[in-house]
Amino acid sequence: MFELLGKTNIDFIGKRNYAFIFSGILAILGVTTIVQIERGQANTGIDFAGGTAVQLQFQQSVHLDDARALLEREGVPDAELQQFTEGNKLLVRVKKQTTIQEKTADRLVEVFRKGFASNPFVVDSTTEIGPTVGAKLQQDAVKAIAIAMLGIILYIALRFEFRFGVAAAVATFHDVLAVLGVMWLLDKEINLLIVTALLTLAGYSLTDTVVVFDRIRESLRTRRRDALEHVINQGINQVLSRTIVVSLTVFLVLLALFFFGGEVIHDFSLALLLGVVIGTYSSIFVASPLLLLWPGAKGKLLKQTA
Repeated sequence: MFELLGKTNIDFIGKRNYAFIFSGILAILGVTTIVQIERGQANTGIDFAGGTAVQLQFQQSVHLDDARALLEREGVPDAELQQFTEGNKLLVRVKKQTTIQEKTADRLVEVFRKGFASNPFVVDSTTEIGPTVGAKLQQDAVKAIAIAMLGIILYIALRFEFRFGVAAAVATFHDVLAVLGVMWLLDKEINLLIVTALLTLAGYSLTDTVVVFDRIRESLRTRRRDALEHVINQGINQVLSRTIVVSLTVFLVLLALFFFGGEVIHDFSLALLLGVVIGTYSSIFVASPLLLLWPGAKGKLLKQTA
């Protein structure tokens, strides 16, 4: 196995208070984002805020840059554009907060008829998403994340022990809040694609945490007389190189997706990039140190591994 760092002896547990402060700030930022979304003050997509989606089929291919420049000139700068593989199909989505006074779908059709007069098109479909539907999608997104957290607790509890499950769930929820908060801080649009990224990174974070927990459990069996802090540190150090190599590999793939994947999945890949970094950090500095917060933690952990 390729080892990036070799054998290390870093005192991760000794730095847990600093990590908890940093993680607390990230968690507060995430909670603030949720409050802002509920108040309607966040930059939410039409999935949550409501709006209009119009799909157009042109006779010839349309360049996204030309379509985007046209909409900006016509006073619709916040429109989302998606081009299909055929090249002549264009999906235009505009949030309800737009300043267009007349019916949005009719206005979009008029704009494109004037801007692409030499390239006729037909309207394939028009979809209106109202506030009620947007609120329902928000509720479904929250339910999906809550179910994922519950599944994590049950899975880790069955594989290890209940306190391991709680620690893993807290760390994973921390990752979701942190990425959501950073996306809000960067004024990125929060939509269903971002929720998909959050659920994806929850699975990634769990996998990374399970590897660390598994090594900690093995260390507890061989170092029964050592202080729990030292046992956890040894477990983390033993998988540190593996963790960094895996995270770096995934990060490089996502980096390519971020730069070359196109405008549509730009924010999605950014959320995953943040998730890989934060998830790797939390499996080392959040999930593992949380095991120390349980009363009589060492005795019970040793009993579990006996």
